[in-house]
Amino acid sequence: MPVELDTWTIKIVWVFTQHGKSAELMRVTDLLVTIFCAKACGIRGMACEKCQHFSTCRVPVLSLAQMLVLPLEEGKDPTVSIKASQSKPYPIRLLQLFLLFLALCIAFSVISMYTIKRFGVPTAGATVKPAFKPCFDEPNTLDRWIRPPSNLLHQMRDEELFWRASFVPQIKKYPFRRVPKIAFMFLTKGPLPLAALWERFLKGHEGFYSIYIHPLPTFEAKFPPSSVFHQRQIPSQVAEWGKMSMCDAERRLVANALLDISNERFVLVSESCIPLFNFSVIYDYIMRSKYSFIGAFDDHGPYGRGRYNENMVPEVDITQWRKGSQWFEINRKLAVNIVEDTTYYPKFKEFCKPNCYVDEHYFPTMLTIQAASLLANRTLTWVDWSRGGAHPATFGRADITEEFFKKIHEGKHCIYNDQSSSVCYLFARKFAPSALEPLLHISRNILGF
Repeated sequence: MPVELDTWTIKIVWVFTQHGKSAELMRVTDLLVTIFCAKACGIRGMACEKCQHFSTCRVPVLSLAQMLVLPLEEGKDPTVSIKASQSKPYPIRLLQLFLLFLALCIAFSVISMYTIKRFGVPTAGATVKPAFKPCFDEPNTLDRWIRPPSNLLHQMRDEELFWRASFVPQIKKYPFRRVPKIAFMFLTKGPLPLAALWERFLKGHEGFYSIYIHPLPTFEAKFPPSSVFHQRQIPSQVAEWGKMSMCDAERRLVANALLDISNERFVLVSESCIPLFNFSVIYDYIMRSKYSFIGAFDDHGPYGRGRYNENMVPEVDITQWRKGSQWFEINRKLAVNIVEDTTYYPKFKEFCKPNCYVDEHYFPTMLTIQAASLLANRTLTWVDWSRGGAHPATFGRADITEEFFKKIHEGKHCIYNDQSSSVCYLFARKFAPSALEPLLHISRNILGF
């Protein structure tokens, strides 16, 4: 790396040149170069032969002509000239490129602003998407609102459930292809001992029915994934016979079934119920009916009006008091009436006890007051009260014969769509678990499935 002369050395030379001659200048120059070379080589004194001439020095020395002679010839301060020589002019080529780039940027900006103003081209900011995205992006389409819940074990309280289930579209025509379904609502204590018979009854009719199970809260149904009852249990509470908690369980079943917009008819059955016909016959019979099948008759005896409490006035007058079977079939309109009721429920809960058996009076009375013209005033579930007692007869293995089912159907007459009909019952109860095997044996020939 070149070594520059000390400032004081250059000053001496400069002063000398102002007053001396050229020969003397050359001698002084040689002396200074020798001294500087010795200093650069790290040798004190001037004994080193290699430093006697700067051309042989190990460290190259700047040419004195570059440092002194030219500036001295011009009569200028050498220190100023040296500093000035170190600065270089800005390259003209680079300046030209910078000006060209600046011109292009200005032109592009002008064209972009004109295009946005003239054609409405969105800016880059308008297309930027937020960096945060939810874990799942559910499309906000109609399917989101009409799709039934995938998990029946929700966390809603009864008040929330009834409120949600009471939503009713004000436009009657559906904007999508809707296949009306029957909701089979099983009000049970626990297991379904006749599940195999229902499996056979429902097989091949997927999309035309739905199932809901309300057992005791301590019971956990364990059906295989292939079963129609798999994961069809709803959140439940204790239901006691003859008390308002029984009606609460029924309302809970109806409300959960209403969450499926395709459910059009609602059938309440128990674990001891069986179908008396194949699915197609029952489906057509229910769907074509103009009325809902719920018993609601005026019983003037001690088990009818005798259970009425005068404190139910003015909401319920004694002439409006009705009695009927617990097991009903209703359409969607009446199902909404049941879950949205806040007028009659408090009265029945407070005054229909202890021997009132509220499950036999609450729904028949309320629906008679609200929509008597929609009731067939009969039930679709056959039971046998001939043996007497507080509960109907239970049938086991020995009772399941062809003659037994003939007695259920023969000699029956009822009104169906304002006309006489011999088909009056679609379901029957009560059947013990021991009846399952003979029922499966005769179901194809007797029941049609």
